[in-house]
Amino acid sequence: MPFRVAVLIPCYNEAVTIGAVVADFRAALPDAEIFVFDNNSRDGTAEVARRAGAVVRRERLQGKGHVVRRMFADIEADAYVLVDGDDTYEAAAAPAMLRLMVEEQLDMVTGARTGEAADAFRRGHRFGNQVLTGMVRFLFGNRTSDMLSGYRVFSRRFVKSFPALVGGFETETEFTVHALALQMPVGEVPTPYRGRPAGSQSKLSTWTDGVRILRTILLLVKEEKPFLLFSAIASVLFLLGLVLGIPVVVEFWATGLVRRLPTAVLASGLMVLAFLSFTSGVILDSVARGRRELKRLAYLAHASGPAAR
Repeated sequence: MPFRVAVLIPCYNEAVTIGAVVADFRAALPDAEIFVFDNNSRDGTAEVARRAGAVVRRERLQGKGHVVRRMFADIEADAYVLVDGDDTYEAAAAPAMLRLMVEEQLDMVTGARTGEAADAFRRGHRFGNQVLTGMVRFLFGNRTSDMLSGYRVFSRRFVKSFPALVGGFETETEFTVHALALQMPVGEVPTPYRGRPAGSQSKLSTWTDGVRILRTILLLVKEEKPFLLFSAIASVLFLLGLVLGIPVVVEFWATGLVRRLPTAVLASGLMVLAFLSFTSGVILDSVARGRRELKRLAYLAHASGPAAR
């Protein structure tokens, strides 16, 4: 039975680059079917992609996450190559990424960017990526070095069990956390990364999208590791309550009076909030475990590779 590979390219105003991207992946993966999902482009991206030989479809909800959700729902294949349409990634790396996925039965292979050119990363992006990736490595496991790479290979099992809840560039964060939280087998392949060609403009806003990615990480921590989050909040509240409350208690033991009543009330309130936060973490941790079990069952409901079909 043939091994079906789908190349998925989300695009928004990439008429300058999409033709070259489609041609490069056609050369690198001649048996793959190439899909370009146009996200309301106004520069003729869809027409250029169609002339280059891609199957063109449209997603009207604006945002990369919405496009990914539509692609994963609509396209049937054994393996999926997801790449940006800005011609910054090397199509020649795709066969090695697919080979690693098949040989080691992985569910996600990330193209870890290795660009050394001065224009490969915009100012602040390399540092921001390191900080955000470091947070995810600390919270969910040290198994990724480039969380924000837009170049990935996925198994069918990953794609058909991926919830795709976010709407924008946070989708790469969601990919990584989904795989790490379910302890899926993942891998990386070093991939050359270059700057955009002349006339092509990035859609990523350094500060706005950086804040949105950080918010997504915190939301995913709340969803996947609520006990860690709420116990940390409880610890802070408990320590503040101690700092404020101990002098009041010492004074009461010495004099039998509570002269700083507002401080005593505040310290008591902080202790109550600490207890409530800790209890919430325990309860939500049980809920999160149930959700992980359901996601794991959804993941296992799909074949792992072409041999299992």
